[in-house]
Amino acid sequence: MGGLKFDPERLRRASLPEIRQSVSPEMAALYALSIGLGQDPLDPGALQFVVAADTMPCVPSFPLVVAYPGFWLGEAWTGTDAKRILHRGQRVEWFAPIPWRSELIGRTRVTKLSDRGAGKGSVMHSERSIVDAASGLEVARVSQTHVLRGNDGFGPVIARESEPVVAFDGAPAHVVESNTRPEQALLYRLNGDSNPLHWDPAVARAAGFERPILHGMCTFGVACHAILRATCDYEASRLRAVEMKFSAPVYPGDSLRTEIWNDGRFRVFAIERGLWVATDGRFTLAAGNLD
Repeated sequence: MGGLKFDPERLRRASLPEIRQSVSPEMAALYALSIGLGQDPLDPGALQFVVAADTMPCVPSFPLVVAYPGFWLGEAWTGTDAKRILHRGQRVEWFAPIPWRSELIGRTRVTKLSDRGAGKGSVMHSERSIVDAASGLEVARVSQTHVLRGNDGFGPVIARESEPVVAFDGAPAHVVESNTRPEQALLYRLNGDSNPLHWDPAVARAAGFERPILHGMCTFGVACHAILRATCDYEASRLRAVEMKFSAPVYPGDSLRTEIWNDGRFRVFAIERGLWVATDGRFTLAAGNLD
């Protein structure tokens, strides 16, 4: 591993640059295609998100790639080993519609860094606030959790972060099967996530995977699409928040089954490999539209 020695205080105090980006329907349509919308060209609900037009709605998970600083955790100054970083959890909240052809500002900060003990790495929480540059209004907030393997020993050691566990009792109200494609990680990469773990076979093997894995944020987008389709009839403004934890990697080409409960629980299963890839999923709906 090159770069600077890991310094937890440097990471906690990191001043990440603001990202300014003009957002277009074309950008949103590319994102929607990259998470699997449009695979059925006769599905009118999905088509509205992939045919770029100023009147199109925004697929709910789109803020994940808006004013996005990229894979900054892999930069040399962080002192981390990019091959050993695990994307553990993801959340997105929406406060207002994203205005097309406007400039948005992304402000990213580290909110918490905890030592899990010798040989167990650390857990880093970060947050990105997305603000309309013209009005100053926050339109969305994206939160992530990463495990930094190999970066520990700075204390104090946390026993284990207490996190509520979703109980999946009873039968799901909705089951949605989604096909990921072999080239999907290469397409998703065009949204600005250049982590070589998702496209370089040599880097993936060095990290312990048989081949490049799908971006966790892409898996998150597939789950959001399933929720949008099953519970909102493709009315994007009804979704207010979605969060989940990753429990196993997804390989491009995996078929995914999203099980959804009407009380806001969901989880994701990789069918061919027979394992859960996302657990502790929760989503929040609103009866009305975003103001």
